Amino acid sequence: MSKIPYELYKIRAVVFDVDGVLSPTVIPMGDDGIPRRMANLKDGYSMVLAVRAGLHLAVITGAAAPGVRERLQNIGIKDIFSNTLDKLPVLKAWMADNDYQPDEVAYVGDDVPDIPAMNHVGLPVSPADGSRDALEAAVYVTDAAGGYGVARELLEEILRAKKLWPTQNGSDVSIFANQ
Repeated sequence: MSKIPYELYKIRAVVFDVDGVLSPTVIPMGDDGIPRRMANLKDGYSMVLAVRAGLHLAVITGAAAPGVRERLQNIGIKDIFSNTLDKLPVLKAWMADNDYQPDEVAYVGDDVPDIPAMNHVGLPVSPADGSRDALEAAVYVTDAAGGYGVARELLEEILRAKKLWPTQNGSDVSIFANQ
């Protein structure tokens, strides 16, 4: 039984913010002034599993970070919307293009720019260290803080609910190469 109070078998797609969700809220700054984001390997592994299991993953972020795009593409995420400050119109268009109803989509956000998008989906999720507003908008708050396994926690619960987690069905768990 899932700890998430939602009918997870309905979820067909998950949309993530990057900063504060897939990476911590504190980002090292390079000498060149470019922020360097961290990547959680367990998040990456669960994202690979989710994509291979047929879950549609997307990212909508206010950041414009080429390294982030490359990592996400290597994981198998095709729908990456960067440098997006107003996330709701992008989310609505993406959902319409893919014929998703709100109850089939989870959105993971951590701060004020994510709230309209969180309010538009069936399963709004916030990391444990999300802003007060994001925490209030969330149906589920992860145990993990941003950048420390948020995607893993959510995706594992969804895949387990769908009976698609590798240890549930004897799948090859060695698919994770260099993520």
